[in-house]
Amino acid sequence: MNRALLAGGVAAVATMTGCSSNSSGTAASASYGGPGGGMPSGMPSGGPGGGAGGMGPGASEVKYADFVGVTTDGKVVDDLYSVHAVHSTDVSTDKLVKAAQAFLDGLTSKERKASVFEVDDDEWLAWSNVDGYQREGARMGDLTDKQRELGYALLGAALSADGLTQTRNIMKLNAFLGDYSGGGRDTLTEGAYFFTFMGTPSTSKPWGFQYEGHHVAINYFVLGDQVVMTPTFMGSEPTSATYNGEKITLFRKETKAGLTLLRSLTDAQRGKVISSESKAGDNLKAGAGQDNLKLAYQGLVAKDFTDAQKDNLLALVRVYVGNMDDGHADVKMQEVEDHLDETYFHWIGETEDSSAFYYRVHSPVVLIEYDAQSPLAYGNKDSDGGNGGGGMGGPGGTPTQQHIHTIIRTPNGGDYGVDLLRLHLENDH
Repeated sequence: MNRALLAGGVAAVATMTGCSSNSSGTAASASYGGPGGGMPSGMPSGGPGGGAGGMGPGASEVKYADFVGVTTDGKVVDDLYSVHAVHSTDVSTDKLVKAAQAFLDGLTSKERKASVFEVDDDEWLAWSNVDGYQREGARMGDLTDKQRELGYALLGAALSADGLTQTRNIMKLNAFLGDYSGGGRDTLTEGAYFFTFMGTPSTSKPWGFQYEGHHVAINYFVLGDQVVMTPTFMGSEPTSATYNGEKITLFRKETKAGLTLLRSLTDAQRGKVISSESKAGDNLKAGAGQDNLKLAYQGLVAKDFTDAQKDNLLALVRVYVGNMDDGHADVKMQEVEDHLDETYFHWIGETEDSSAFYYRVHSPVVLIEYDAQSPLAYGNKDSDGGNGGGGMGGPGGTPTQQHIHTIIRTPNGGDYGVDLLRLHLENDH
């Protein structure tokens, strides 16, 4: 079971003191000494705001047996998901199963034992965004080159080409941040990412895997030919930098698609969508540890959108859903479209190309958040020419597009495939 630093409520103290743990679980200072003054004393190394901002479950971690999912009022909307017969979606998972089995077969017996859990294990819900979170499973940096290649092949089978590229680039910018901060931190590298498996890869029985580290948490549940890839958290600080000679810029599509939808609305519609032009340093609601979040709809419902506005909304959702393999992304998008008239769009912040803003897409079957946050460890007003700073200070600082968190969830019991597994057990056993 993943544990945030010291067990229980001590995680909250660690958040306040800036302590984190490296891959072996040893407490380490989270102070940064890199250019631009580094991270100020007393700030955590991953992201602000407790569970909501992605700090990790800690003492509030939900157990699998107590999982409800994100709801608007604590009550799950029934009959949203169904168990189909094998191959009913016409999207085979054979290659995915083979890739997962090949990766597991490539591990040593010790590595495999440490990486495999029951399909309904609490390990599903024990993920975090922060770099210094104590994780289980096979650590990429500890594997051989051949084992890592098998791990990336598994991600390649599970994700789209864009999804794999984004995941790898987040890992690279994590290593950039480590170099920028002076190095010497095992968690700020390309290797500080972990695979865990729930159940055994199968074309008919339920199973899944989790790929997790700083600014990446991919939860991937499989039942026959059905796939649920939520919650998936992706973020970065910085979002644009040069690493090993490669210029990397992340979240351009997410930023542009949000602005495109907003700008297609009338002034009257924008008045209902935008709740405030003043944005906090951290507005994310559904991060790590928020599996039973109650989140009311906000903003404007798409029922009265024009066809063009609805197309822009679907294009925005597709950016996030499109991180999974193309066939299953199409299946998910149909589910989203079936509930399009019940989908709400909400915005906080200004609306220029370079503005730091927050937006949310929320329906019975999808929840997406985009949050440009205040910097913790990269840049300040003096060192970056004004392009990505805004000052330090976590939730109390000025947000910037150089620190972005995103998440996609499946509300009403869909995350981690929990509702599908329940239906499977009820129908087949």
